[in-house]
Amino acid sequence: MLLGQPQPERSIGNQQAKPWTYWWWMGNAVNENDITQQLEQFARAGLGGVHIIPIYGVKGYEKQFIPFLNDRWLGVFAHTVREGKRLGLGVDLTMGTGWPFGGPGVSTAVAAKKWKLENGKLLTELTRQQVKRPAPGGEGLVLDYFSQSAIEQYVKRFDSTLARLPEQPRAVYNDSYEVFGANWTDNFLAEFKNRRGYDLTTQLTAFLDTTRTETSILVQQDYHQTLADLLRDGFTKTWTSWAHGHQYRVRNQAHGSPGNLIDLYAVVDIPETESFGSSRFPIPGLRVDEQYEVDRFGTPNSLAMKFASSAANLTGKPLVSSETGTWLANHFQVSLSQIKPQVDQLFTAGVNHIFYHGVPYSPPAEAWPGWVFYASTNYGPASHFWPHLPLLNQYIERCQTRLQRSKPDNDVLVYFPIHDLWATPAKSAGGIHQLEVHHVERWLLPQPFGQLCEQLLDRGYSFDYVSDDLLNKLTVTKEGIRSPGGATYQVIVLPQTTYLPEQSLRQLERLARQGARIIVDGQLPAKAPGFYKHAARSAEIRQLAKTLGQLKSVTVSANLFETLRQSNVRAETWAAEGLLFIRKRQRDTTHYFIANLGNRFRQNWVALSAQGQATRYDPLTNRTEPVLTRQGPNGQREIFLSLEPGQAYFVDVSSAKATLPRSASTTKRADLSSQKPMDLQSPWQVQFLRGRPALTASVTVPRLGSWTTFADSADYFSGTVRYSTRFDRPAGKPDVSSYQLDLGDVREVAEVRLNGQSLGTAWCIPFRLSVPASQLKPTGNQLEIDVTNLSANYMRLYDRQQPDWKKFYDINMVDIRYQPFDAGRWKPTPSGLLGPVTLTPVH
Repeated sequence: MLLGQPQPERSIGNQQAKPWTYWWWMGNAVNENDITQQLEQFARAGLGGVHIIPIYGVKGYEKQFIPFLNDRWLGVFAHTVREGKRLGLGVDLTMGTGWPFGGPGVSTAVAAKKWKLENGKLLTELTRQQVKRPAPGGEGLVLDYFSQSAIEQYVKRFDSTLARLPEQPRAVYNDSYEVFGANWTDNFLAEFKNRRGYDLTTQLTAFLDTTRTETSILVQQDYHQTLADLLRDGFTKTWTSWAHGHQYRVRNQAHGSPGNLIDLYAVVDIPETESFGSSRFPIPGLRVDEQYEVDRFGTPNSLAMKFASSAANLTGKPLVSSETGTWLANHFQVSLSQIKPQVDQLFTAGVNHIFYHGVPYSPPAEAWPGWVFYASTNYGPASHFWPHLPLLNQYIERCQTRLQRSKPDNDVLVYFPIHDLWATPAKSAGGIHQLEVHHVERWLLPQPFGQLCEQLLDRGYSFDYVSDDLLNKLTVTKEGIRSPGGATYQVIVLPQTTYLPEQSLRQLERLARQGARIIVDGQLPAKAPGFYKHAARSAEIRQLAKTLGQLKSVTVSANLFETLRQSNVRAETWAAEGLLFIRKRQRDTTHYFIANLGNRFRQNWVALSAQGQATRYDPLTNRTEPVLTRQGPNGQREIFLSLEPGQAYFVDVSSAKATLPRSASTTKRADLSSQKPMDLQSPWQVQFLRGRPALTASVTVPRLGSWTTFADSADYFSGTVRYSTRFDRPAGKPDVSSYQLDLGDVREVAEVRLNGQSLGTAWCIPFRLSVPASQLKPTGNQLEIDVTNLSANYMRLYDRQQPDWKKFYDINMVDIRYQPFDAGRWKPTPSGLLGPVTLTPVH
């Protein structure tokens, strides 16, 4: 085999382990030469693929706009796929421009609809919603997602265009459900009668009643169940079937839908969740944008993310993706150190296929800052962190390689009682429940289900969600409760539930009679959902519940967590100290990915539920080390877990004897709590190197601080500044093998050299590097730290001097509050090495 020759299986695996990115084609004003140049940049930076989204255009480039799906567009798309193959980059494609699906081919007959009441009758009218952020020529009505015939008509356009190309995307994509106010379709009444067993118009009074009487609740449950069925069958299954017929995979963001997210995610190949905004982790030194409006946009939540990963785990889908880093902070103000904790949270929630949001296509010849998408974060070549993005990409690739190769190792299945949610007042437009990721406090967290899952998470239980539909597909083996995708669980937990379908109770009884362990929180449900023959069906529910409660493997528990403990369901009790984790298995090895996204844990002896030989793999350094172990007070083997706020790594527990690579370190316990650090307080020389505006200042400062105060115009400088000092080796014991260099507060990335030799680059919290003791001289050690900051300070100047860079159609440029972008009002952002810088011996 020749070096560099394509290796399809290996290449694809490596490709999927790397992070991918949204790639907005602004106005589709693209050409082959620039596509090739940008793809080559992406490949060098360590990206694995691109997701093309045609979007609104740039003023002044109208003659270069290419209509979506015309021959010229298909030509440049085919070129992109070919170049992607050459470079090892995958290509996905949004099936439309902007979002949601819609556009010029969508007539009023197949457009999104809502019901209206006229002369005592339910009639159909258009929502009139237009496609959001369309590419030129992509304007038009939004599609009716509840209509199978509408979907079939919509995809025909791709049969005669995209599908005839020899070069095809890996996957087609649908964005988060943002069809606002749509709550109806032309044949809704017929579908309702066929699926629910009665005519909705006979219960019109109850349907319109907002006082939440029992009858109105039951009718609303039926109404929502019908919408959910139509969305699953009319859109998701129809679209997926069409895509599979053309050998495309399907990526889908089901969140925001008026349906059961688990079932919608379960239909597709790659379920995709979303991380929008900042989670506001209490990690010391982690900055959040003060202008981000939590009440308006919400914060990322692990429980919302688990709908996608649960569906994948139960159905055996190997990939779970996420839109990552959307509006993490304002434009030109996002750092790599802010992105990493959000990625770590996604990993612990079961995501293993990161998609950055994102990179705007921008001609290489375009002056800085190039073409910019209205929503931050920009991961592209014009970003201030682009030179160091390969470090984050490498970290993600190492993590995702392990996460994609391993299988879920969760013990608990938690039933999602969606009928109880449908019994509550809807808070979305059109009077329907839209299960969005932004505001879980509106629909998820107030429910007993959400409250229980928060406690399971805090107490260290590994769990997935299960829907009514997937309950029907569970079986029981000697290993436990088996999902259709091959995942095995030890127990099903039924939260406090009021309404439960008879079929679900029958399935629970079937599983219990086969030996499945089932724990009911509080009491068994007593009501059937839905209006049809409700009294008789509820009587059947009560009888089924009584029978179920008497079965040997079923426990109706007044103390759920005590029952879980008595049932020997594994719990990682150390998670209660503020740690997030995911536990997975690969053959005879259990992988723990553990992230400290709080400020409560530093180091401690902990007992893992998996027992065996433990090693630690750090994806930041790509090093595997042995873990110090001991026999704990209760006889369990314990490991010494040292994990500072902001850190994350794998602990691998093997039933076989662990073998370390030759390059592995055999360091002793790195307990730094009793070691006295040396503060490097010598005067520091500060030299401005490269950046905007050009500065050549060089100053000596007695103490570290933001360079914005060190020289004239420095508060506008964006670029790299060198901090250097000299120090003597600390006096210490001869058994010191290395030192820990702690840079303190770094704004934003620090490349470090000691005596002319690189120590590495610190780009995430905590900003620490290891210093081999052999690299220190007794006296006169020279430490050089090149710090690169954000581009925000220069944008303060540039936006005043060159405001015409904001030349985009549609929404043009807005800030994090969706107000017109104006960086000229910003205050200087602290930049440089703020310290303190310390050196601590490691014994």
